[in-house]
Amino acid sequence: MSSPNQESNTSASVQDKSYKEPNKFLTFLNSKNVVPYIFVSPFILSFLVLTLYPAIHGIIMSFQSILPGQVEFIGLRNYERVLNPNFYKALSNTTIYVILTVLILTIIPMLLAILLNSKFVKFKTFFRASIFIPALTSTIVGGMIFRLMFSEADSSVSNQIVTFLGLEPIDWRYNAWSAMFLMVILASWRWIGVNVLYFLAQLQNISSELYEAADIDGANAFQKLRYITIPHLKPITIFVSTITIINGFRMFEESFVFWETSSPGNIGLTVVGYIYQQGIGQNDMGFGSAIGVVLMLIIFVISIINLLLTGTFKRGDE
Repeated sequence: MSSPNQESNTSASVQDKSYKEPNKFLTFLNSKNVVPYIFVSPFILSFLVLTLYPAIHGIIMSFQSILPGQVEFIGLRNYERVLNPNFYKALSNTTIYVILTVLILTIIPMLLAILLNSKFVKFKTFFRASIFIPALTSTIVGGMIFRLMFSEADSSVSNQIVTFLGLEPIDWRYNAWSAMFLMVILASWRWIGVNVLYFLAQLQNISSELYEAADIDGANAFQKLRYITIPHLKPITIFVSTITIINGFRMFEESFVFWETSSPGNIGLTVVGYIYQQGIGQNDMGFGSAIGVVLMLIIFVISIINLLLTGTFKRGDE
């Protein structure tokens, strides 16, 4: 018979043989110093490959004359060509579009979110899901529907409504004001629902105790809206206005779906549309890149000005 000491020694030796040292590589990956970088690595890689590299390459191209099989460095010659009547027209159209979309896509979603968050509205989940559906629709598909609705034909839905009101049918795609209306209404239809959800998410973070204290103090609905709701919506308002400005200057599909590459009198020409027109349509990639760099600088400057005016860079104790 084996003694208890021999059995314990045998089991200990078996455990020693079955024990494996932890994989150093897996231990390294699971360390607290490495895990955060693993989680953010997809964004970093996509940013480097899809954003930073194309931006740097575009800046380099803006100093070149690019023809099939021939690339020549020409200095600032492309930038000297940027300031022309067509660019000014595209910039003015884009600026008006940005101003209108910022007003509409900030104020209306805020009011709708406050309404949907109130106790007086029923079927809130249904309305929240409904207003988000346009964001799932392609701009091109939605634009084609709008193009049919706002056709210059007398039988179109819009002109039937205009005629019913006793007005003359409108050539929607051939007037400056109606052309801007088409682009703004298409963008508003698509993005209002998304911005409503942003504001709704922020409204959930406002403590109900603030409203209860306001009720005790005798505040009415307008005072609670002015002194509690709107101030607490400031961070999301800044976010929504900033992304609307950036997306407004980058707008292309809303114009392309109505006029494709050219519009009468350039009434639908945008800066990105002008880049496409010159870079792809005219095969002048160097000049198109120069316009793109100028647009990038415009977006950067206006975004910084917007953030400064809204006090985003101020510390909390200021």
